[in-house]
Amino acid sequence: MPLPDSSRRYPITLPDGTEHAGTVFLNRVIDHPRFRAGDYSYASDFDPPTDWANRLAPYLFPNSRETLTLGRFCQIAHGVRFITASANHAMDGITCFPFPVFDPAQMASYQPDCRDTVVGHDVWIGYGAMILPGARIGDGALIGAGAVVRGTVPPYAVVTGNPARVIRYRFDPETTVRLLDLRWWDWPPDLIIRAEPALLAGDLAGLATLAP
Repeated sequence: MPLPDSSRRYPITLPDGTEHAGTVFLNRVIDHPRFRAGDYSYASDFDPPTDWANRLAPYLFPNSRETLTLGRFCQIAHGVRFITASANHAMDGITCFPFPVFDPAQMASYQPDCRDTVVGHDVWIGYGAMILPGARIGDGALIGAGAVVRGTVPPYAVVTGNPARVIRYRFDPETTVRLLDLRWWDWPPDLIIRAEPALLAGDLAGLATLAP
């Protein structure tokens, strides 16, 4: 089975031959200076927007000082929202009211929180999850439906709940280290195609024999 064409906007073709407009490769539909997505990372939505960046990250503005970065082969379900740093108010004063945003002379330079949000490679973010400012999600992690994620999620962790907590790891520590070393998501497309059976079967030994 070949990899989907990474240059396509709509990577899924339905049995009747039509393109499924509810699933998109993000780096083909997002034109935003602060939002970056790697090849093959997709998002799905039952009500496909015309502006995917605004749907996924409504507080990420062109003049924001933070960035939102997704790795390769990420899977983003319906209802996921990234609440990026531009949404945060200052909390070190007596009030959290953002007086400067109502003054055009101060608005452009006022941003109390500038933390980036970073999602690794091969991360699955489930239905309705919310990713909060400054979150760092490791490679291979699974974010459960409705989870509210802050802080750091370790590679290959499964997190659920509000606040999201690690409920288990997908693999033992030795396997996790080996997978992070193999970095299959960076392999050439023809090699990933050859590795597909091992990837789907959880065959670490078979995957390792194909490593470049």
